[in-house]
Amino acid sequence: MSKELRYIIDQISHEKGISRETLRTTIESAMLTAVKRKFTKFDNIGLTISPIDYEVSVFKIRSVVDTVTDNQTQVSLEEAIAISPDASLGCTINEPLDIKDFGRIAAQTAKQVIMQKVREAERDVIYDKFANKVGTVVSGTIIRKDRFSYSVSVGKAEAVLPVKETLQREHFKNGDIIRAYIELVNTTNKGPQIVLSRISTNFVAALFKMEVPEISDNIVQIKDVVREPGERTKIAVFTKDSTIDPIGACVGMKGTRVQAIVRELRGERIDIIHWTPDLRLYIARALTPAEVDKIGINEEDKTAMVVVDDSQLSVAIGKKGQNVKLAMKLTGWDIDIISESRYSKIRQDKSDKSIDEILQERQPEEQS
Repeated sequence: MSKELRYIIDQISHEKGISRETLRTTIESAMLTAVKRKFTKFDNIGLTISPIDYEVSVFKIRSVVDTVTDNQTQVSLEEAIAISPDASLGCTINEPLDIKDFGRIAAQTAKQVIMQKVREAERDVIYDKFANKVGTVVSGTIIRKDRFSYSVSVGKAEAVLPVKETLQREHFKNGDIIRAYIELVNTTNKGPQIVLSRISTNFVAALFKMEVPEISDNIVQIKDVVREPGERTKIAVFTKDSTIDPIGACVGMKGTRVQAIVRELRGERIDIIHWTPDLRLYIARALTPAEVDKIGINEEDKTAMVVVDDSQLSVAIGKKGQNVKLAMKLTGWDIDIISESRYSKIRQDKSDKSIDEILQERQPEEQS
């Protein structure tokens, strides 16, 4: 039986990635359960599997006492010494049991319990592995789809990619290899549930970290990312190293780095912005690809008035206001964009006051 056990443990350890020690103690517990269920109604039965030769020992645990009142759980000192010469009053001894047909019957009875315990151990291994990977990107293969989600094979585990966490117009078929962001890992009755996302803002940040060595090495920092999944992303980057161009590092030679990310995101547009503590300059950059002429700010209310050439107005605002909305999310400022022609008219009405003064005066007007 020891050879069979060694083979089972070695095989499962190799296939499931579970340590031999974990399997040995798991099988010990399963076999003990089987022995108690099949051969005795008492609880003072023990079982061990040698970590060296995998021999199985079954024994009755009895306390050494002066006067025996229960033969099942107690033993006299004289009898105890005959079993174990080192026995003394008050200690316990393990009395070997020779259970007939144990090898055949216990193995059969324990098989189901062993497999259940192995599944539980495997689930623990998977949970620990992927719980430590939350916040990273994983590659996997689509293995099936139902109405609300895709099942994705990731190594020896299975993850779920909800349809609502995929990009619009994105459809996968069985066998497709995808990359996704590990959003979270839940524990369920059926084992760990690994939840993936392709619309998470963090997915974009993680992709840049994978594609741009300067980011993974913390030479270039990602200050913030905002996103309309499948449409547009704005990412603000910064470096303290004056010899490094953070935007150039992210774009890569001939655009290879950012193009790889754009392909992964099915053509999603990406604006890479050089972060700066200069608020006016940062707001102007956040409105990329539009070109900004003038900016007025009200620091108390965190509002800004941005003036652009008439030809740039639609670019600055973006389709359905997308560009300015993302710029506001990125900067944390409320941005009002006006054309140069409108600004000129306002200045005439305000006797050529500065843009900051005009903005200050407009606040109460707009609130009234």
